[in-house]
Amino acid sequence: MDIAIDLGTSNTRIYVADKGKFLDEPSVVTINLDNDDIIAVGSDAYKMIGRTSQRLSSIEPIVGGVISDFFLVENMIKIQLGKANISRVIKPRVVACIPGEITDVEKRAVVNAILSIGVRSVSLIEASKAAAIGAGLDIRSPHGRLILDIGGGTTEIAVISLGDISASRSMKIAGNNFDDEIIKYVRKTYNLIIGKVTAENTKKEIGAVIKPETDKKIIIKGRNTVTGLPQSVELSSSEMVESLNEIAVTIAQQVQDVLEETPPELVGDIYKDGIILTGGGSLIYGLDQVIKEHVKLNVRIADKPGDCVINGCGYALRYIGQDEVDENGAVNPLSSPY
Repeated sequence: MDIAIDLGTSNTRIYVADKGKFLDEPSVVTINLDNDDIIAVGSDAYKMIGRTSQRLSSIEPIVGGVISDFFLVENMIKIQLGKANISRVIKPRVVACIPGEITDVEKRAVVNAILSIGVRSVSLIEASKAAAIGAGLDIRSPHGRLILDIGGGTTEIAVISLGDISASRSMKIAGNNFDDEIIKYVRKTYNLIIGKVTAENTKKEIGAVIKPETDKKIIIKGRNTVTGLPQSVELSSSEMVESLNEIAVTIAQQVQDVLEETPPELVGDIYKDGIILTGGGSLIYGLDQVIKEHVKLNVRIADKPGDCVINGCGYALRYIGQDEVDENGAVNPLSSPY
């Protein structure tokens, strides 16, 4: 039973061959600081963020798509894979997703964390390739595709043809940065301190980078910085534009830079097909419009954009063991197995 793993900054997703996506939970671990025992992982740990005692700490062990705490990631994977009832007799082969621009040391940390749970082999695939496959694109054809994947910790921009990347950017400006800007805006405007979970929920409910046709509103609660007492305020979508638009423009500018580095023939393909948006961050209202206005290309949001990477990883399981380059010159999107 082969499996695919997307160790995302915000969520860890697991895909089991012939079964599809099996698990999708926050990449959070809660530990007891007195003895380093793991108290909870995933959704259970996420519920504890900002609510733990001084003895407990909820930690996100993956930052910017890179492992920051090897021990916690190793144990998080073990616990989550335990739910999948993976055979210990026939060890599975694994396809794991990585950001496009990480060091060999960071790459090796991902491999070692997964190998430590007792699997047969680990093959790696860049997030942009996985996202493109999950969006239904044939990345092994001699046709240029531009994929823009906005995750929690990284934004991946890549032009893909014949199974490989022609031009790309990997940015540590992504969904979590939108959350941070909301926290800053609320504190500056209303003297209100809110937590990460509240900010993320606010982004999902009323996040916008252009003024929406219908102004949605939400009531949030936090602590007043002056009085120190609980307080609630009403936020609207139009307010969010002020704090979130700059991030959208930065992403659009990076897309322009990638296009400037792309070979002319592939640019011609992209001009016909436009840009495909994937990742949970692509659902922020108006983001596709901001990118379209800046790069003057059509922009399409993929179906179920948040699942594109893990579904692409799952589909890529079929490339395990195949030739590095096929008879048409297309490159195997997977790395050689470790």
